[in-house]
Amino acid sequence: MHSSPSQPHLKAVLWDMDGTLVDTEPYWIAAERALVEAHGGSWSHQQAMQLVGQSLLHSAAVLQAAGVGLEARKIVDTLSAQVIEQIRKEVPWRPGARELLDELQQAGIRCALVTMSEGPLAGVVVESLPKPYFEFMVTGDTVANGKPHPEAYLTAVERLRLDDPSLTIHHCVALEDSVPGATAAIASGVITVGIPHQVPLPEDHRMVMWDTLVGRTSSDVQQLVVDRFQAANLLEGAN
Repeated sequence: MHSSPSQPHLKAVLWDMDGTLVDTEPYWIAAERALVEAHGGSWSHQQAMQLVGQSLLHSAAVLQAAGVGLEARKIVDTLSAQVIEQIRKEVPWRPGARELLDELQQAGIRCALVTMSEGPLAGVVVESLPKPYFEFMVTGDTVANGKPHPEAYLTAVERLRLDDPSLTIHHCVALEDSVPGATAAIASGVITVGIPHQVPLPEDHRMVMWDTLVGRTSSDVQQLVVDRFQAANLLEGAN
């Protein structure tokens, strides 16, 4: 799968959800704070920021350390239920996300959701979209290793390859807003775009940085694939 790309053509975009597609982090933070305070503890903004993009079981362990006296599964279920309740009231779409989704669909580019949120929550978000943009979801409850491990992205690429064996990591672009998410995408080998939101992303030559998705088009994403193809050719020529 890590061989040189055969065609410089964008075939799929892999979307993170929380912070990239939807601005759900405030919902998560409010749920975390309520849970910690209900157990007699305190929850700072700094503590909350350390959980952005992490797997929910990792977050549950941090909340236990902060004084929440519940089993990890109960913590995850409690937080998810509160966030789902808020999303049912209002889906906080990130600027430019739905427009880019729509344009990618019109251009025939496949899209998949790769999120550490679990199936029920991701399903509520996806069902709120006007069209079935996402071919499938890889969620936190379907992988053994959460972000920053690359398993979720590698799983998505393998599923895409079921219908298109010619597809490789070089034909795929991931959109991420968090350090764990970007780390996972980079480690998988897919082209990675960082769109910082709640937390800053470090400068990394392996990642393209965009300030926002507003105004971004399928042509912009396609160009990233062409750029990697050209870079790979230059590297091959230098060797």
